[in-house]
Amino acid sequence: MGRNSTYNILMYSHDTYGLGHIRRTMAIASQLKSPHINILILTGSPIAGRFSFPEQIDFVRIPGMIKKTNDEYLPLSIKINPRHALDIRKKIITATAKAFQPHLFIVDKEPLGLKKEVLPTLKWIRRSLPKTQTILGLRDIMDDAESVRKDWTDKGVYDSLEKLYTEIWVYGRQDFYDPIKEYAIPEETSKKIQFTGYIPRKIPGKEAVRKLRKDLGVKKGEKLVVVTTGGGGDGSAVMDTYLAMLEFESAPLPFKSILITGPFMPKEERKRIFKRARALGIQTFHFYRQMEKLLAAADMAISMGGYNTLCEILSQGTINLVIPRETPRKEQLIRAKAFQAHNLLEYIPWCNLTVKSMKDKIFMMLESPERYWEAISLFSLNGIGAMRKRLDVFRDKED
Repeated sequence: MGRNSTYNILMYSHDTYGLGHIRRTMAIASQLKSPHINILILTGSPIAGRFSFPEQIDFVRIPGMIKKTNDEYLPLSIKINPRHALDIRKKIITATAKAFQPHLFIVDKEPLGLKKEVLPTLKWIRRSLPKTQTILGLRDIMDDAESVRKDWTDKGVYDSLEKLYTEIWVYGRQDFYDPIKEYAIPEETSKKIQFTGYIPRKIPGKEAVRKLRKDLGVKKGEKLVVVTTGGGGDGSAVMDTYLAMLEFESAPLPFKSILITGPFMPKEERKRIFKRARALGIQTFHFYRQMEKLLAAADMAISMGGYNTLCEILSQGTINLVIPRETPRKEQLIRAKAFQAHNLLEYIPWCNLTVKSMKDKIFMMLESPERYWEAISLFSLNGIGAMRKRLDVFRDKED
């Protein structure tokens, strides 16, 4: 196969909760595409259609599922038995792979897919497309070590990592968090691991940022704080605390605020937050299509510290206060601790979240941002470059 021949990349993103999976997948796809590469994304995200897909990137929508517990999922929209919904997803995934004939198959986060729905496809590729490279893409931190080890043991993941995957790409740095050690990955399997580094996001031009600040009504010399809770499914407590902080003050605080609740925040909670924000004269959005531009325009971001959100914020050089969730997974808390140790952010544990603790952190960071700026400027987000190098190796093997 020549370098000018079409090279097909199939990407799987199960998307059962939040925006992180689809945004990470889109960020990778948009950077790996080229005139001779087609990329097809399998996704369960109900908002995939809201994103602009560049030429030679498209998606196949599988029925959405929503997490009820760590092990229980329900259909997001269609009212059928969960097993039937999973069976439909599994068949669409397998049929797409057979029709698309990928040269590279990248599975995001879940080694076997939701409820092992990708397992038949991985086995078929091994039998029928032996030259196809199969990649498991893992965010830097999955969960606490004990939970991941138990989950992977119960599901037979360790055996599948050895038999079904060509490589494992960890979208992080080993010196920040080492999954080989934490998740007890066997030595032979660990040889497949490539630490790519963190995934960068598009950086808007200075004029575009200046115009956005003007459009948002940010005055010259005024600070802008953007509060985002990702998908927003469990973000109302962060929004409530921030609004309570503003409501408590007799005079306006010396910065402008914008809230992004996220499209998955329950409707009644979102309506309540919008109403309180309007009373304070604060602009609020449930979904913002160009988050990179908004975060670049901000002087400070407040988030829950999901992988995708942190990559977006750090790409823009914006200081960040994180309030990480601790259930049903602890990955956000573990990440917040690791990043704070390198002066890349500050965080407030969920149990310590109060109006006072939030206000104190915000004022401290806005008044003395220099050490965060310095750490962020030295922090390299080089994940795409590392992935492109691996892609070049794979394509050379095809020649």
